[in-house]
Amino acid sequence: MSRTCLAVILAAGDSTRMKSSMSKVLHPVAGQPMIAHVMQVVQKSGIADVALVVGRDAQAVSRAAEVEGLSITSFTQTERLGTGHAVLTAREAIARGYDEILVAYGDVPLITPETLMTARAAMAGGCDVAVIGFHTAKPTGYGRLLVKNDELLAIREEKDASEEERKITRCNSGLMVIDGKKALDLLSRIGNENAKGEYYLTDLVEIARSLGGRAVAVDASEEEVSGCNNRAELAVIEHLWQVRRRHEIMLSGVTMIAPETVFLSHDTVIGQDALIEPNVVFGPGVTVESGAVIHAFSHLEGAHVASGATVGPFARLRPGADLAEGAKVGNFCEVKKAEIGAGAKVNHLTYIGDAVIGAGTNIGAGTITCNYDGINKHETRIGKNAFIGSNSALVAPVTIGDGAYVASGSVITETVPDDALAFGRARQEVKPERAKAVRERAVALKAMKKNGHS
Repeated sequence: MSRTCLAVILAAGDSTRMKSSMSKVLHPVAGQPMIAHVMQVVQKSGIADVALVVGRDAQAVSRAAEVEGLSITSFTQTERLGTGHAVLTAREAIARGYDEILVAYGDVPLITPETLMTARAAMAGGCDVAVIGFHTAKPTGYGRLLVKNDELLAIREEKDASEEERKITRCNSGLMVIDGKKALDLLSRIGNENAKGEYYLTDLVEIARSLGGRAVAVDASEEEVSGCNNRAELAVIEHLWQVRRRHEIMLSGVTMIAPETVFLSHDTVIGQDALIEPNVVFGPGVTVESGAVIHAFSHLEGAHVASGATVGPFARLRPGADLAEGAKVGNFCEVKKAEIGAGAKVNHLTYIGDAVIGAGTNIGAGTITCNYDGINKHETRIGKNAFIGSNSALVAPVTIGDGAYVASGSVITETVPDDALAFGRARQEVKPERAKAVRERAVALKAMKKNGHS
């Protein structure tokens, strides 16, 4: 949009009802602080400048709010005297002379760029104030929007509303856009003659109209303006975010058999024709490419799964796991900071950490890369088309060459050359009748203990 706009983001609340050791806006939704969600939406709506009003955990909130493409100035609110007072904390930024001032909240992370742009577009028609409202079947507790002939007359708080006004189901979200040229004058006229002695931003509507100005309301869905005051509401917002994002991903060409059981992170990327089975959790930093399959009950974080690769069921990919095309990580396997080459198989009950596995290599069941010596991590390198027998322990640092074969049950501590066969186990010995003697001795010992003999 050609009109300039400053976003004033209110994030200074004490978060008392969250009963938390950190600011409310730092609590994550889809693995990302709420405030970061808000800032990303602001940036996507075409706004470049932000005045961030902070209080508790000011430095942490400011860091969490950093988003590429936004120029952010933080202002500290030392007193809590209402929303009008909070916005005026950013007086210095407002005075720069923007066309519009958007007021939003750090605990409303589901707001969309489209809604903010709709509110801004309403201002282009000559409004002084555009309020974002919503319709709800349960309006109790919300301020009501009094609208007549497409003009917003006032925002009436429930305690001040008449019986007829309380029947109104169009409510105030708290978000609004103000004419930037008039903002400081309008804000300075807000009084505190109310029961709490606070300065309410909602008074702007009637103040603007009393000066001959015009106010309008634009609507958002009830879900996207959901705020968060406690842990129960945080869980609701998480649920709403997940439902929205799953829907978007499925419409992009991804199959989810039971989408309600799949949990995504804010940055999860899943390509077209991928299949996600039930009960899969994506932590931050996961990319799943086209045609890959994530089987049920798998957990992925910081991982890359290439086209045609398969994961699980019951697999865990930790940060740094990188599966090439057609690779397979099967049931009850864990991969951490490891490259699994094209077509390679890590099928069952296996741990691969700090490793490079070549294309076409097969890792047998129960294999582990012993990557940690108690102080440092070490790397295991396995070449192409190698075969690692079941129940093998590869003690890093160690290298196993192309086409090499490691016998089952081996402990490998030295380099295995290309095409070599390695045994790392003791020779089997058989003692005839020895098992019978051991068993008889154990039975006798048990009988002695039962009879009170030591």
